[in-house]
Amino acid sequence: MSKGEGTGFLNGDENAKGLEGTGVTLPVNRHGNLQKASSDQQLKEVMHNIKSSKNPAVINYGASWCRVCSQILPTFCQLSIEFPKLSFVYADIDECPETTLNIRYTPTFHFFRDGERVDEMLGAGEERLHDRLWLHS
Repeated sequence: MSKGEGTGFLNGDENAKGLEGTGVTLPVNRHGNLQKASSDQQLKEVMHNIKSSKNPAVINYGASWCRVCSQILPTFCQLSIEFPKLSFVYADIDECPETTLNIRYTPTFHFFRDGERVDEMLGAGEERLHDRLWLHS
């Protein structure tokens, strides 16, 4: 879905924590490897941590108004449990406008290894996402 298209919000469940100012809710994550960047400053810090730690990571660039993003986000969160050695980050393009300027399609997934971006996946697809995560973990 292109930037600016679509409607809809992800509805959380009773085990979820709310994200103020958005319609997006992320579940509580027992591994601590799932986080949300709610501002350009937070996303810059996340990127700095990814580059300095050199741990494998994936960033999901989405938007609360994007129906496809809302559909894949629960899977993204569930996969963070299956891949505890990967860092999972959700960044809303509307909350991080400066740092997501080059993101033209939502959802977009960026995969990092050794502090460098090594792969990109446009669009959703549970099996595609799982396979990419397996490949980069």
